[in-house]
Amino acid sequence: MNDAFGQVMQSEYANAGELLGLDGENNAELLGYLNSLDAVSRVRAMNRLVKRNIPSQGSRAEFEKFFGELPKHIREQLLQGKLRLADHTIYSIKPIKGAKTIKMFESQDVKEVGLRNISNAKLPKNMALLVSGIYLLQGVSQSLDNEEVKVTTFDTLEGIGALVNGEFKLKANKKQLVSDTSNRKFSTNGYNLVPKGYFKLANPRLIHDDVEIEFEVELGTVSGINANAVLYVGLEGTATIP
Repeated sequence: MNDAFGQVMQSEYANAGELLGLDGENNAELLGYLNSLDAVSRVRAMNRLVKRNIPSQGSRAEFEKFFGELPKHIREQLLQGKLRLADHTIYSIKPIKGAKTIKMFESQDVKEVGLRNISNAKLPKNMALLVSGIYLLQGVSQSLDNEEVKVTTFDTLEGIGALVNGEFKLKANKKQLVSDTSNRKFSTNGYNLVPKGYFKLANPRLIHDDVEIEFEVELGTVSGINANAVLYVGLEGTATIP
């Protein structure tokens, strides 16, 4: 445990104590650790604990608020420096194929550049992702052959009423992260400061490693949708990587 407290002292995170749960069960151990130090080292350690670093920004700042919700093995590796925080987007491209329910991540999926960057609808081991925002875009492929789908040009949902008037939901960790929300959230035409088809979450949500991710688009009708239409979804935020 003393080694872990030492790692907190050297951590790049202003709130690294949360990785050890210093606001809870480890308080007695922390006091014991501080008492074991010589006077100079104790002062340095106390200064490190109360020091205010330059605050993080963007999705990294949002992620740091979720340290307490991370699985233990990820918290430990962040503290040890074996994992770090980085910008990341997981994505998937799926054809609509006349369906009213489109599952953008499925258990039989295999990672393939140009189609998706995760397999089995799960984040890889030791990766946790704080979803700060979501992209949802549409395009029309020359055919539904994978090679053609990979070169599809994507744009916003505007102009395709069946898509704009549909709904989406996101589920992971066996919890509903975003529930039955209108696709109009992705209507960004005329908003020059917002990326195309991007919806910034007011309530970012954490996805753990090795748990199934479900992102479903529900349509009331497929009227007016091209037979070769495909959807792109991107879950953007900050993730733990080696």
